[in-house]
This record gives sequence, C-alpha cells and structure tokens, in this order.
Amino acid sequence: MKRKRDEVNKTDQLEVFAIAATTTTASIAATTTTTATAAAIDTATTAAAMDIVWQTPANPPHRNDYIFQKGMRHVKPYYFEFICHVKNRWAGKTVVDMFTEEFKGRSHDYYVRAVKCGRIQVDGQSVSVHYRVKPSQKISHFVHRHEPPVMAWDVSILQEEEEVLTICKPASVPVHPCGQYRKNTVVGILEAEYGLAPLFPIHRLDRLVSGLLILARTASKADTFRQQIEAGLVKKQYIAKVVGIFPEGELVVDMNVNYDAREGKSTVEVADRSADTKLKGKAACTKFRRISTNGEYSVVQCEPLTGRTHQIRVHLQHAGHPIGNDMLYLVDSATRRSIEGMSADRAAAKLRDSLFPSAAESNEFQDASIVDFDIDHMCTNCPNLAPKGYGGHEEGLWLHCVRYTGSDWTYECPFPGWAKLD
Repeated sequence: MKRKRDEVNKTDQLEVFAIAATTTTASIAATTTTTATAAAIDTATTAAAMDIVWQTPANPPHRNDYIFQKGMRHVKPYYFEFICHVKNRWAGKTVVDMFTEEFKGRSHDYYVRAVKCGRIQVDGQSVSVHYRVKPSQKISHFVHRHEPPVMAWDVSILQEEEEVLTICKPASVPVHPCGQYRKNTVVGILEAEYGLAPLFPIHRLDRLVSGLLILARTASKADTFRQQIEAGLVKKQYIAKVVGIFPEGELVVDMNVNYDAREGKSTVEVADRSADTKLKGKAACTKFRRISTNGEYSVVQCEPLTGRTHQIRVHLQHAGHPIGNDMLYLVDSATRRSIEGMSADRAAAKLRDSLFPSAAESNEFQDASIVDFDIDHMCTNCPNLAPKGYGGHEEGLWLHCVRYTGSDWTYECPFPGWAKLD
C-alpha cells in the first residue's frame, strides 16, 4: 500500500496568551501576544496573527494525515472542536470546575487559560472563568488534537461486495472513532486510503485483537446482520495462542463474566452454593479446542456462544491457559488502571515494559524533532507527536478472529504468523 508523509514547512511558533475564537466560520482568527516569561506579560510588545482551521467529525481523514515512524502509524496533530452539552448534574458549576471535574485529562490551570483565551466557549461565545453553566448549553472545546499511535500494519481488504466489505483488522487499531482515536481507526484509514465511506461495522473487535471484521456498506444491510447476531444465528470463531499444553478434546467454560469498567478488566464469577448470593456478572459460555501445541504454547480454537467483554481472555485465564502475551490477565498487579490514569491494557503494557526494559527501549518511538507540524501554545502534548501516556512499546494480543458464519453466508480471515508453532 502506498503511503505518503505530508511535509509541512515548520514555522516559528510564538507563545500565545490571547485567541479570539468563533464557531460561525470554518476558521478562527487569533491575535496573540507573546512574552519571554509569564512574569513579563505586562511588558510584552510582540504580537502575531495566525489563522487556524478547526476540524469537526464532519471532516473526513486524508491519506496525507498519517506519519509513519519505526513501525507505528501516527496522525499529524490537528486542530479540532470537541462539542458536548451540559448535563443536568453539571448545571450550576463554573465552566472551569465542570471541565476540571468531568474531563480529568488536563489540569485546572489549563482550563482557566483555555476559557480566558476563548478555547472553551458556551453557546458559541467566550465567557468568564466564573460563568456557571446551564442545562443543555452547547460547550465547545477547541484543542490541538494528538491521536495515539497504532501499529503500522496495512488494513487489508479480504472481500469487497456491493453491500459488504470484509477486512483483516490489524491489532492495536480501534474499529471506529472512540476516546482519543478518530483518524487512527479502521473506519478512518479505509476512508483515507480507499475512499470507502460510509461503513457500518456489524460486530466488535477489541483494539488489541486482530482478524476478520465485517462492515456493511449500507445501514439496511447492517441492520440485517445485527438482527441475525441478536437472534443467535451467527457463529464466531477465534484462535488464541495460550500458555502451556492445552488439553485435547473440547473444553467448555460456562462461567459468568463480570466486567469492572473502572479497572477495565473482567473476572469470572463462581457461585457459592452455600450462600444465597446473586451473581453480578452476565452469563457467558465459550467452547475451546486445541489445534496444536509445542509444549510451551498451544494454539486453541475459541467459539464464544455469548459476547461479554474480554470473555475469551478471562475464560482462558480461568481454564489455566491465559493468552501468552496478555499482560492484563497474566499478572494480577496489572489492574491499576484507576491509579495509572490510563486504559487497562496500557497499564498492563507499562508493567511489562518495567519487567522487560530492554524490549521497551528497543521499541521507543522517535520524538517529533524529525517531523514537521505546527506547535500550539495551548497544547499539553506539544512538542511530542504522541499524546502523553502513549510513548511506550505496544504489542497486539495473540487473539485473532478467523470466521463468522450465518444461515447462508460465511466470511473468513487467514491465520496470523504467530499461529504457526515451531
């Protein structure tokens, strides 16, 4: 696949303390005042003006939005307008307190500065830091957006039909825009590199999972697929590379799965027959069958009969054969998501890097010094290319979707390289 790096002439960037922003046009003209230090603000005499084009979800991704470094796909930072509406429980809070308490990714001081310079607006207007928000008001937050990097494997098309597209999803790439990801998603990359849009994913694959992904090309076709899935008419098959010698024959794990959203991890619940305690988790069942083993690892076919979060991963852990590189379920102490302030899998990867520092060092990302992009004075991530917390090594799980089968259709995906045991 042909990849292009967008080369932009790097210009001198001035430290900015005042920006007048509007949302009625596609661009926001900003008049900025620069100073040597914060203490010298009152004596500043230098000013600069620049035009910023703010993107919204309506702006499609383009091929030249991507930067490739050391096997990773980055997105060139861009200006973006985040929009939300005031919830009832936020009403009455100052706009600064609302952001500080509800959007913890940035500091209180940052939100004060953002409100003062118009990067945060209410109903399209700049407000005071003491302004108290009201229910349903539109809140705009204008940011210099840095997306997390993903592994730079191709999103390869397996089958292209009039109403259906199947692809082999690379590990580490989210399916659709979510959280900090927008352009670095399967849907975004397919639009940027193939011009394929709109697309409607008809099933889920976790970000670190690879393999078959089915996308409908019309909303009506997507609804047809979803009805079949909800009616239990669709069979799913995965393969996993697990620790140890998996037993021969079919192994069925029929155990409730309880997902802790705060920690980003699932657990298996075992009923205590001596106590009349209601289980919190949801019913879950997975069939397993060994395909091969080399004594150290086994490749296992997995057929989930239900679709709970991390179901295959936690059922394999319960069976005593966790996925061989799944740090989230290999190590109990890898569940510190709420303390680390990052996703559970990233917290687990951080633990792995601390245990194996040489591997982490050999896979460090290059810094942004060799990449040209505009540095923004308000940005909490500049001058780095990746956002904070996303600068370490990441590895895809040894879990791969290979087949989906309906009443009159089947789609398949080839096995990955790790499925071949030496």
